[in-house]
Amino acid sequence: MSFQIIRNDITKVKADVIVNSANPDPTYGSGTDAAIYHAAGEKELLEARKAIGPIAPGQSRYTPAFHLQAKYIIHTVGPYWTDGDHGEADQLRNCYRNSLTLARDLHAKSIAFPLISTGNYGFPKDLALQIALESFSSYLFTDPDLKITLVVFDQNSFVLSGNVFGDLDAFIDENYVGEVRAQQESLAGGPGRGRHNLNLPPREKTLSSDVMCPSLAPELQEPEIPDDEVTFQQALLHKLDEQGLKDSDFYHAAGLTKQVFSKLRSNKDYQPSRNTAIACALALHLDLPETEDLLRRAGYAFSPTSLFDVIIEYCIRRKVYSLYDVNAALYGRGEKQLKQN
Repeated sequence: MSFQIIRNDITKVKADVIVNSANPDPTYGSGTDAAIYHAAGEKELLEARKAIGPIAPGQSRYTPAFHLQAKYIIHTVGPYWTDGDHGEADQLRNCYRNSLTLARDLHAKSIAFPLISTGNYGFPKDLALQIALESFSSYLFTDPDLKITLVVFDQNSFVLSGNVFGDLDAFIDENYVGEVRAQQESLAGGPGRGRHNLNLPPREKTLSSDVMCPSLAPELQEPEIPDDEVTFQQALLHKLDEQGLKDSDFYHAAGLTKQVFSKLRSNKDYQPSRNTAIACALALHLDLPETEDLLRRAGYAFSPTSLFDVIIEYCIRRKVYSLYDVNAALYGRGEKQLKQN
């Protein structure tokens, strides 16, 4: 499973399929539509598009990609935004669903989307982003090998959903900006400002041995392993068993390949990357103390002076566990996204 958000000109992206937010008639307008025609070759693409004829909103058709770094262009017609009461959201979902299904039929291994209908068609960017992420998440559980890229041209136009991330800026100001200022003031000999003034709920204590060990899987009970000797792999597999998760559901949610997960399962001393350890905690829907405990077993810890870490903490506290939503939050604040293998 692979998904990323990038800021780029979609005509410069290399993928098997490039999705065009197309005009319903066999012509092209402005914005992304015009850019794709210019880059692919206006004459060739327009002739291929005329052969298709009109396309209804929500539907998708394909042509060759001609001079683009792609095999195909999927033309999908997004809805004009009126007021949200005329089926616009359902039509936009159909754009993503039908384009992904068509890409599968074309045996594509990678596909690049613009944020459909958010230009001249006026679809609100926060709702459009939410629909895109939900569509990708749903589809990738049925076809986890497809690589999806969401291409946004201007990072300033990338708007996070207020329903999910409405207080992220305030959380960052409390937990990251305040901490960095405190560190700077401390280095300068000033009064400082610590986490005890951040108006946050107190952090629960990390799981101790009397919580972890009695419920460990049988192979860890005989003999009982001291808590400090329980490895990342052992703690992770215990959580998997405890939650009754299927291996495939877990590694898809964590963005891991089957091969990577097989290595993890077979090696009790498996050493994950920091991002992999965080992705595993998110896939297990761990709370903050459980996440900190799992990271500690891999040799990592959160830092209040890392904006990346503060955003991850925010997502965990708000029970935002989807890698698509977490990566959207990271991208929207200029941070590197969690890599998905």
